[in-house]
Amino acid sequence: MQDEGLGSKGLVRRQILVTTGALAAGAALAHFGGFLNSAEATGGSTEKWPWPYEKLDPAKTAEIAYNEWYRVFCGAAVINSVFSQLREKVGEPYKSFPSDAFVFLEGGQVGWGTVCGSPAGANIVANLIIGPRIAGAHEGHQIAVDMMQWYSETALPVYSPKEPKQATKIITTTSDSPLCHLSVGKWMKASGYALASPERKDRCARVAASSAYQVVSMLNDWKDGKYVAKSDFSCGKEFGITGQYNCNDCHGDKVPTAPQLPVVAATPAKS
Repeated sequence: MQDEGLGSKGLVRRQILVTTGALAAGAALAHFGGFLNSAEATGGSTEKWPWPYEKLDPAKTAEIAYNEWYRVFCGAAVINSVFSQLREKVGEPYKSFPSDAFVFLEGGQVGWGTVCGSPAGANIVANLIIGPRIAGAHEGHQIAVDMMQWYSETALPVYSPKEPKQATKIITTTSDSPLCHLSVGKWMKASGYALASPERKDRCARVAASSAYQVVSMLNDWKDGKYVAKSDFSCGKEFGITGQYNCNDCHGDKVPTAPQLPVVAATPAKS
């Protein structure tokens, strides 16, 4: 059979794909450029950190996140639950921020089961408000670290919605990991409900709500100047490799062993 990539049809197909990709990229850049211009025109530059923050009601935020999950899933739901309120309280740059664009965080990033979108969305919120570690905003980094630990060690979901979309009792499970496939997988095994079941969907909506409640509680404490770090997770320093809370759930005895930097003996000072 002729290789499609070498035939005339293959060349035409490739040209179409290239042209389509260029058009899509141009449209995306135009949209993003409009987003930046809109924010800057109203006095709220998206290029400057930190962004202004006003304290929010954690329970109200959780309710917004719960309902938003059914529209844009976990990560975008958490971001929207915070930023939709700050659009009203603060204005720009929140009004121009495309929160729905983070729908890709669903399912551990487009269904790949990596980091759960709920803590990922919370970490995006914290870093935009407080700033990244590279800018010296260690509290923003620490809240992200604490969110990962909280998510890993807490029996989720914590939050119960005022008007649940499922009447079935939703049990709680502890993931011991920030990974979506472990968090959801352990819950499915314990509950007996499948991935596509309404119960599993409602469970994840409640996890997003729980995460939104948690990150706003942390940000409120930070705003009041009384935030206290809760985690000292340092896998990189201890083992020389990035990691998460329970590698053995996936790797078993095949956890990668990282090379360590050689210990250099101190040179005696010359007399």
